[in-house]
Amino acid sequence: MRWRWWAHWPTWSGYAAAAFSLVYGGLGLYWWAGGDGFPFAPTHEDRASGSILEGSRVEVVAPIIAVLGLAGAVIALVMTRRARPGRMSVGLAVFGWVMAGGLVLIIPDYTLLVLVAFAPLLLVFAFTGVPGEQGGIGDILYWHRTNLIIIFVGGLLWAAATVAYRRRVRAACAHCGRRHGGGDGPSRQTLLRWGRWAVVVACLAPLPYEITRIAWALGFPLGVPPDFLRMMQDTPGMLAVGLGCAVASVLGGVLTHGLVARWGEVYPRWIWFGAGRRVPPALAIVPASVVAVTIIPAGLMFLWTPEARGSWAVHVPSLFWIAWGVGLGVATIAYHLRRRGACRRCGLGHQLDGQVTENAAVREQVAVGGRGTAG
Repeated sequence: MRWRWWAHWPTWSGYAAAAFSLVYGGLGLYWWAGGDGFPFAPTHEDRASGSILEGSRVEVVAPIIAVLGLAGAVIALVMTRRARPGRMSVGLAVFGWVMAGGLVLIIPDYTLLVLVAFAPLLLVFAFTGVPGEQGGIGDILYWHRTNLIIIFVGGLLWAAATVAYRRRVRAACAHCGRRHGGGDGPSRQTLLRWGRWAVVVACLAPLPYEITRIAWALGFPLGVPPDFLRMMQDTPGMLAVGLGCAVASVLGGVLTHGLVARWGEVYPRWIWFGAGRRVPPALAIVPASVVAVTIIPAGLMFLWTPEARGSWAVHVPSLFWIAWGVGLGVATIAYHLRRRGACRRCGLGHQLDGQVTENAAVREQVAVGGRGTAG
């Protein structure tokens, strides 16, 4: 079997979280001592981020970064070695989840969402240059934004380290979280019901954003003064970007239905390269998870960024992104639990024999249909 470093995440995630915390805590000491590059310092609005810490004072925030970073390095190392139930294990887990939540959801802004949505364009711009007045990728991913990406990755490391630690404390499988004698968890029907409700939320939440942006692109000043619409029309690409995001959101809603639809588990017959075959779970889980964890901080940003407020249609629709991210996250988790079979590490869980039979039946139907067409 080919060795994959990612498969060993329960082992190395704690050390990676400790390394991140140590380095960032050291930077906190450096900034506290008067070093350059404090990423939350007040700056020109063209180089500012939408982080909750943006514009903060270095003498206040840098010591907090140093203390949390250095303490976090020690705690992450303790979590890799001590896995006994008790009050201390609860405290360690709480610290880990607070670090993960703060670094992934609270401190970042919409940067991660933009990075995900426009990754192909950024890759092209890296070689061709950024069109317009911007000098290059550095004018898009400047230090105030790049720092938020680093913080986000550190938060993911803390989340993985905390999950691995909690599973060791519970004497559960580090890879799947199951325990001997722990039961099978919610039934497939229950998970499907939870997933359907979550998909409804995930599809309805972005509707205000989609409707307003499409209306603006068509020339209707829905929720904004006419002067504001004219300003957007006079700004090259502004309405086009909003329309593109709205269309992408609509398409994403269609794909979200796959988390509870049959075609999200078995390729439909019109998919020529895989008709009747089982859809790899990661094909849905990975992109849905990425969107879920990046859309929430983008929505939260509008709660504490006064500069983003104005007419209701400018900021209120984006607040619904929080519900969008939560709904999508719940639907993705339910899909994962419903699709997973027996763990390759511990052997717990059920083989998905029913799905294998179902796939065989679908392939037979496709074959029969093909012969009928040919006849």
